[in-house]
Order: sequence, then C-alpha cells, then structure tokens
Amino acid sequence: MQTGVLRVLRATAASWWRHKELRRTGQTGQAQRLERETVLRDLGYLKQAATLPNAHVICGEGGTFIHLGWTTVSTLAPIERFPLATLAVARGTPFIDIRPVTDVIAFANFPRVTRDGSIDPEPCGPGWSVSLTTYIDRVEALGARIANDPRSHQSA
Repeated sequence: MQTGVLRVLRATAASWWRHKELRRTGQTGQAQRLERETVLRDLGYLKQAATLPNAHVICGEGGTFIHLGWTTVSTLAPIERFPLATLAVARGTPFIDIRPVTDVIAFANFPRVTRDGSIDPEPCGPGWSVSLTTYIDRVEALGARIANDPRSHQSA
C-alpha cells in the first residue's frame, strides 16, 4: 500500500471528533486503537473497490457513495470532502458524477447496478438491476460525468 494512502487514512481517522475527544481527555491509547481499526476498515474498502467488478463511486446532491456490491459506504459530503471515495477514484474505481443530471424523474426510475454480476432476466419493475456498464450508458445519456470508465477496457 502506498504511504500516501496510509497518510490520508490516518489523518482522516485522527480528525474524527470522537477520536479527538478521546485524546483531549487523555485516553490516547483508546484513540490510537480506534484510529488503527478505522484505517484497517478503510483499507479493506479500498481493496474491495479495486477488485470487485461492479464497485463504483457515485456523487450527487445527496452526497457521495462507494458501492461495493452488498456494502455501501457513504457521507453527506461531496466527493471532495470524502477522502476514502477520493482515494478509491484516484486508484481507478469508476466514478459517476450525477450532479449535472437535471432530469430527476428519469434518474429516479433507473435500475440499480447488479451486486453480484448477474443480470435480471426481465429488465423492468422495482428493484431490477443492470451491469455497471449499462448503468453508465444510461446515466451518461442524462448528462452525468464519468471518470475511470470501465467501458474503455472492454474489447469492441
């Protein structure tokens, strides 16, 4: 793991209000233990984002989300204020920026990205899912911006 990534994760963990409060009250050992646990958890998320085929980061007006199949990590902050998501994108995880999308009705009716790689045989109705590349095709047509586009890695 790159030292720059660890440095960001450590700084983020140390800046959390609960960890700062523990340090302020002299409970440095407990703060360090919790910070270490946080860094290890976040490293796990980064490793998953790099290895899962449908992992992606999405950023909209409601915040930023890292989708890792059955797990989602989120914050109400934009991606610029969510270091874990920024690191995932910097390490190559696909990024879907839906902030430019203005047709919220069309977007609200979108399918979800499949979690396990399977595709629904009947693509309609509530809760149906599509591949990440199909999802990106559709959301890009509404004006979303895409970084680390997985479609560019596919053969034609």
